[in-house]
Amino acid sequence: MSVIEQGSPRKKTKSVYVSTVISIALVLLMTGLLGLILVHAKNLSRYVKENIVLNVIVNDNVNEGDVLSLQKDLEKDPYVLRSEYVSKELAAKNLKEDLGEDFVEYLGHNPLLPSVDIYLKEQYANGDSIKTFIDKIGKNSRIKEVVYQESLIDMVNKNIRVISIVILAFTVILLIIAVALINNTIRLAIYSQRFLIKSMQLIGATKNFIRRPYIMYGIAHGLIGSLIAILLLIITLHFAQKQVPELVFLRDWYEFAMIFIFVIALGILIAAASTYFAVTKYLRAKSASLYR
Repeated sequence: MSVIEQGSPRKKTKSVYVSTVISIALVLLMTGLLGLILVHAKNLSRYVKENIVLNVIVNDNVNEGDVLSLQKDLEKDPYVLRSEYVSKELAAKNLKEDLGEDFVEYLGHNPLLPSVDIYLKEQYANGDSIKTFIDKIGKNSRIKEVVYQESLIDMVNKNIRVISIVILAFTVILLIIAVALINNTIRLAIYSQRFLIKSMQLIGATKNFIRRPYIMYGIAHGLIGSLIAILLLIITLHFAQKQVPELVFLRDWYEFAMIFIFVIALGILIAAASTYFAVTKYLRAKSASLYR
């Protein structure tokens, strides 16, 4: 039997490698799930910020053509993402639906003014930028006032900051745990072959010759484990969006693809590095220490 055949991990118990792949897949699954949570949290933050509305109330003596012209001018501003024109009639209809009664009939006239609802870009949806924007457009004679919920904006930004810090902390901790668990799993798998590694070395095989098949198998196990993890992630994502249809608005396949690539790269990198160091440890060890 050749040295290659003796050194090949194919001759070892398959259950060791199956458990290694499963362990890698489960750890990478948890890492990928946290990545999906990060993506959804980021997209949710953007969605919330981009749906904060500023009601630009127009003077009553301004005709509809001038209001539409004002809307176009506002949309050209770099702060603005989109806008919606709300006529007096539409404002009355919306308020009627909210109140559940026809206040126009009760009052005898429609006291509401036309307005333009402004939605700002994500990076400008904060207190300072909004005040700067209001000061800038407030000089327009067609605008009576700008109404928005300042306390809501402050609360949204504060909560987003806190949630981001917490998720980031969990990400760092989980990555450390993932590296440690995969490393320990592979070290245990290599430990079962320490005598074979040392035997190959004693009959003259070089260190690189001994390490190569183990590293290749380590890479293969990392790849298989990561692919299993990605499959489970896709199933989880599909199930989550089926249970909560609103998540479809937060879906970003490009970012999901980046997470999947990261999971594959992480699985291969950790598996290959852990295998390399585990095999090297027994190559450097003395024969007597293998029995400990």
